[in-house]
Amino acid sequence: MSLVARIARLERISRKLEPDAVERNEVRENVIRYTEHFLDTIATRKAYEFNSNLGAELLKSPIGEKSMPIQKAMKLIERAVDFPALNPASGGHLGYIPGGGIYYASLGDYMADVTNRYAGVFFAGPGAVRMENQLIRWVAGVVGYPRHAAGNLTSGGSIANLIGICTARDAKKVRAARVSSSVIYMTHQAHHSLEKAIRIAGLGECVMRHVKMDDHHRMDPIALAKQIASDRKEKLFPFLLIGSAGTTDTGSVDPLDALSRVARKYKLWFHVDAAYGGFFMLTTYGKKILQGIENSDSLSIDPHKGLFLPYGIGIVLVKNARQMHATHVYQANYMQDALSSVEEPSPADLSPELTKHFRGLRMWLPLKLHGVKPFRACLDEKLLLARYFHAEVAKLGFETGPKPELSVVTYRYVPRKGDADAFNKKLLTAVQRDGRVFISSTLLQGKFTLRFACLSFRTHQSTVDTLLTVLKREVRRLSKA
Repeated sequence: MSLVARIARLERISRKLEPDAVERNEVRENVIRYTEHFLDTIATRKAYEFNSNLGAELLKSPIGEKSMPIQKAMKLIERAVDFPALNPASGGHLGYIPGGGIYYASLGDYMADVTNRYAGVFFAGPGAVRMENQLIRWVAGVVGYPRHAAGNLTSGGSIANLIGICTARDAKKVRAARVSSSVIYMTHQAHHSLEKAIRIAGLGECVMRHVKMDDHHRMDPIALAKQIASDRKEKLFPFLLIGSAGTTDTGSVDPLDALSRVARKYKLWFHVDAAYGGFFMLTTYGKKILQGIENSDSLSIDPHKGLFLPYGIGIVLVKNARQMHATHVYQANYMQDALSSVEEPSPADLSPELTKHFRGLRMWLPLKLHGVKPFRACLDEKLLLARYFHAEVAKLGFETGPKPELSVVTYRYVPRKGDADAFNKKLLTAVQRDGRVFISSTLLQGKFTLRFACLSFRTHQSTVDTLLTVLKREVRRLSKA
């Protein structure tokens, strides 16, 4: 067979990757029918499905040479992917920090995937880059950063924290020989992604100081200042302070304003992990509780949390754009054409990513179609629901943690006899088996503690009342056992 004939034969096969309008319509209609049914029934679907299969049915259908009809593929997805375990789209998801999944964001992703617009370099995708930079400037304004601050749309808070920490490392000139004498400050409530980022950034041998907290799990700024002064006397190099704007365990907010003053006095880089709590800055209450966040040098904030978008979008902001650029920029010969325009900063010069999904469209489209008002109302609603739950669960006889600063409540039931930890573990399992609402747990001062984390846009008072009803019933049942 000649070269031309071989090319022609392969072209006939490869053209199957370009379905015609009829084929596209058939597949699309099946997908739309499936997702519409999912949304139409979301209010009655369980938040958690106990299932011994755990998606293993997928393994019986390995990837191979033959195609599968769309109808069969959808049934497999339903049984193996969307049925077992946690349903993150449910308003009954009150564990961990719930994600979002508002509908218009999915259409933004659909458009971004169909057009395959590249959002990494301004030269290649000026409109996409402009849109993402516009969103970054808007978020900078929300948290009180200057318009000229730099930023990047990341895959989530973990990468956002990594970018911030790498920038801090370079800005403070922490080179290899200096790592072991350099000091980082945080609390034991800091998110685990921060210590992971520190390790990945080559700072794992730094001196780690876990600063004393108050009774509300917030960093003590006086203890911080004393520790920094002590470390400087020991000829160590304090360079990085990490504060939390809403911890995962308890929803606590460190005293950001006081911490920023300590950081400024001792010339530390101040990074704030606001992945969970940052977008409460859209509310009047949030601006008060998060006061001082605007004085940080960098921060992470997750639209897939506080803006209710689907998983896979975080944001890092760095006040000094030059420092962020210096850490992440890289030039290659084959990219020389892309250097001709500097009208907008290119995301590829501000993060580890060169190949970059057009994440901005999933955020821009819902903000434009809804406006900001319903997002703000939803955040205010979650703050009030947390206070409501905190008060009502106490009436059921539960021990509660401090009054919620944001939308997380910690609580546990102490039975008259028997081990309280064992009782609460059974209670957690019982709520999850009921399935209408999903809750999670943590350890606080060594005690097994239940968590109420309210951030799903589909969570309303009826959802919280369902949880209260289940807790009351299961406490009564377990107490008789």
